Amino acid sequence: MPGGGPSVNLVIGEVEAIFRYPIKSMGGERVESAEVGWHGLEGDRRLALRRTKAQNGFPWLTATKMPELLLFSPLRHPDGADGELPARVRTPEGNEFAVFSEELAADVENRHSEPVEMTHLRHGIFDDACISVITSDTIREVGRLAGLQLDVRRFRPNILIRLSETSTFAENDWLGGQLSFGDASGPRVSLTMLDDRCAMVNYDPHSARAAPDVLKSIVRANDNKAGIYGSVVRTGRVEVGQSIRLKR
Repeated sequence: MPGGGPSVNLVIGEVEAIFRYPIKSMGGERVESAEVGWHGLEGDRRLALRRTKAQNGFPWLTATKMPELLLFSPLRHPDGADGELPARVRTPEGNEFAVFSEELAADVENRHSEPVEMTHLRHGIFDDACISVITSDTIREVGRLAGLQLDVRRFRPNILIRLSETSTFAENDWLGGQLSFGDASGPRVSLTMLDDRCAMVNYDPHSARAAPDVLKSIVRANDNKAGIYGSVVRTGRVEVGQSIRLKR
């Protein structure tokens, strides 16, 4: 610890909600529990649409380029295993296509005017880190500043935290610490980077309509930071209602 001071391990709250996003930038799913592996939540962001003619270093098609992607819904087998890849995708109009089908790629290309193909990476397709965490207090504060009631899914978190004591942008003070979930055998996450937000937070997950005041509010209030990223240092199962400890 800096200055050689003692470490502090405090209960800061509990898991309010868990989300995973099987296909990057498409609709997510809220779950009651999930396995946390070395590469994040099992089944999270293992698939993405790759722009086959992209010339830069970021080939993935995301909602910042095509907001309508948020309205596509990955569909799993009803009796599939936890974290299993989705088998089909439902379009905003209700059509269903197999995940790796030419029909799905053609549907997206018709909307985006750029050829794509579905890609599977076993260890996930992440922008910065494999676990993202945010508190409900931070989301409420951003909504207050923007004058909107915000759906948490705008922020694409894996774990939403309900704090024991109200505090906005509390994540700022967690950098360099660790979060432990549940009992002594539960997963643990090392907090490595504050979440520098992009235009994704502007888009309503229900309509894909943009509200630029959301990102502007984060920029003004907290230097464009909202939430925090982490890497897994102990695997295990995370569940809604689990207590969360912060080790500084």
